[in-house]
Amino acid sequence: MIEKALTSADVEFVTTLHGDEEVSFHVLLQPRGDQADRLLRAIDDVAMGELDDAAKEGEVPEGKDAAELGEQALGVSLTALHQAGCEAEGRLIEDHPLDALKTLVDEIGADEVIVLTDPHYVEEFFHRDWASRARHKVGVPVLKLFSYSKV
Repeated sequence: MIEKALTSADVEFVTTLHGDEEVSFHVLLQPRGDQADRLLRAIDDVAMGELDDAAKEGEVPEGKDAAELGEQALGVSLTALHQAGCEAEGRLIEDHPLDALKTLVDEIGADEVIVLTDPHYVEEFFHRDWASRARHKVGVPVLKLFSYSKV
């Protein structure tokens, strides 16, 4: 489960987690949420010392307007995983991401879930982030990783 396009560092990280063991990826990407999430993202930006990013939160498309950017990010991510020699497929999820994740885990018999996101300090503090919530829902181990950042 991701929230933005995987970087080359992210791809190298997730594809080497299991050594030489053959793995396949089923990627779920949720485009940016609605305005209710904007405040939490701004608080996270301030906590990280990224004041410019916090000030620009209102300029980034969200909800339905973010679907096209989400499709592009998913395409970039799947291409990068394929170029790394991995089987990968994916889809955008708009509503109820944890329900979609649970359904996918059950459908494919997943061994584990990797949640790769930026840090979300407010949500993590209250255990409302995707990884914390997924641990109580999916029935397989959930590995939480932070995506590569230039910071």
